[in-house]
Amino acid sequence: MKDTYILAIESSCDETSVAVIKNGHEKLSCIISTQIETHKLYGGVVPEIASRQHVENITIVIEQALKEAHMNMEDIDAIAVTYGPGLIGSLLVGVEAAKTLSFVYNKPLIPVHHIAGHIYANNLERSMEFPLMALVVSGGHTELVYMKEDYSFEKIGGTLDDAVGEAYDKVARVLKLAYPGGPKVDKLAHEGNDTYDLPLPLDDDTYNFSFSGLKSAVINLNHNEKQKSHEIRKEDLACSYQNRVVKILTKKTLRAMREYGVNNLIIAGGVSANKGIRDEFTRLASEKGFNLSIPKMEFCTDNAAMIGAAGYYAYKLGRRANLDLNAKATDKLN
Repeated sequence: MKDTYILAIESSCDETSVAVIKNGHEKLSCIISTQIETHKLYGGVVPEIASRQHVENITIVIEQALKEAHMNMEDIDAIAVTYGPGLIGSLLVGVEAAKTLSFVYNKPLIPVHHIAGHIYANNLERSMEFPLMALVVSGGHTELVYMKEDYSFEKIGGTLDDAVGEAYDKVARVLKLAYPGGPKVDKLAHEGNDTYDLPLPLDDDTYNFSFSGLKSAVINLNHNEKQKSHEIRKEDLACSYQNRVVKILTKKTLRAMREYGVNNLIIAGGVSANKGIRDEFTRLASEKGFNLSIPKMEFCTDNAAMIGAAGYYAYKLGRRANLDLNAKATDKLN
């Protein structure tokens, strides 16, 4: 069977990334130009600055990805691109670059949903087994997605307010940790003890999540302790917070697996790099005997390799976009 080569572009937030993926699972190259040092000055991503830096970086990153893969555009079978969801200005840079390449080189244009990309990052590890449950945890998303086969997405639950990664960053600000704060909260949590009384967020019978109340509880606790002239033990507060997050994620995910009768679980999204979450799901998989897949660290955060992995299956299924493809800040996964 002829090999298929996908050139993929990801620019949904503050990473300009281009990759070349072979047959949906083999990374030939993946270049990521990050803007973390720039946005660290502001304590978070500034959309206008992000989109301007994408414009500066995109051509260079495309050239580097092709060079590292030892390929040229004539070798590429299709162009895959993240069209949404994400920051609209950032997305537009990637979409316009992909459309230009598609037009100039007469290559099929494949639209890829950002969350589909995160899910298919697991296919860069090993072939996903169906049916499966996917827990997507990132800065902008917390979702449970049931998949009975390739590119079949049934969202059964999601966050009603803050995504888990967003909540981590807000807790990091309370603890006066530098941006990006999520990984720093995770690190602190492993140095502390669960001593603070925090609520378990949205502990109900749905598959939805809500982290705004837990975030507010951390803010209020911090304020009250200051009013009493008590020093906050950052390590202990991080540990208490993370334990609540991990408990509700594991509790609802395992219940969803039982209800849908699946024995395959994948974790996806930037927060899948969180050690507390990885360790607990790994322990539960060993204890309960289900199959667990978590991407390598390099494929957890935003990257074009995951878009190429998802784009390959979309390409095989005949999904195509015209040159009127537009970026979407929000869009359903389907």
